[in-house]
Amino acid sequence: MTMIRGAAAITGAAGGIGRALAIEFARRGCDLALADRDEAGLKTLAAEIGEGPEKARKVTVHRLDVGEPGDIAQFASDAVAAHPALGIVINNAGVAVMGSFEEIDQAQMDWLFDINFWGVVHGTRAFLPHLKTRGEAHIVNLSSIFGIIAPPGQSAYAAAKFAVRGFSESVRHELAVAGSSVRLSVVHPGGVATAIARNSRTGLGVTDNARRAQSIERFENAARTTPKDAALRIIRGIEKNEPRILIGKDARFMDLLQRFRPATYWAPLQRKLEKMAKGT
Repeated sequence: MTMIRGAAAITGAAGGIGRALAIEFARRGCDLALADRDEAGLKTLAAEIGEGPEKARKVTVHRLDVGEPGDIAQFASDAVAAHPALGIVINNAGVAVMGSFEEIDQAQMDWLFDINFWGVVHGTRAFLPHLKTRGEAHIVNLSSIFGIIAPPGQSAYAAAKFAVRGFSESVRHELAVAGSSVRLSVVHPGGVATAIARNSRTGLGVTDNARRAQSIERFENAARTTPKDAALRIIRGIEKNEPRILIGKDARFMDLLQRFRPATYWAPLQRKLEKMAKGT
């Protein structure tokens, strides 16, 4: 069991699951190193934590572009200096690109991979030396249910999230073989009510502008898990040292379906998703 104590570092902390995690960690008395590109959002969150019933002793905010390895290294250095007891790292920041493989150009795919995959890799590498000095430590890497199943229109996102899954599982096994005190969990959220779809970029080859609005509406209709519930599920997973943390009934259903039909899950899943998107 990993105790929720000391300090935690969270990327993508200004909104969504990252913001909810920051609030829940604060309620448990953890110090926080919060990172995001949205400095205003970070300052608002820090003020909310400081004025609310949360009991975080110290909160630092760090402007961070997860797509820049140098920024991540600097964040790790600054976070550890400010919070020597830091023992939990949440590599949460992520983005999305809307469009099929042929509608997304290579630069857009590279941009997404730099954040969704390489950001996780660089974050893990930057914090691991410090975490190994702790008697107890935990890394949490955010993948997605699209790191388990791969629907059409998500070639870039699914590829990056599958990569996060593979990377995280291999590093977890390496840590276990070495007898390390560092634990690692990979998280696979289903539909969580965040702004990721609304904030997504559109593929340069997408010519039907109505598709964006339709895609956002479908996502928001199907995203039934709140960020708070997602954060609470992640914290329970950390406490229990769960190697894989599934979030939401939809994620559990999709995970089970692909186990039974690993090569042919899409047809029945598509029907299910269409019903969910209609709210039925």
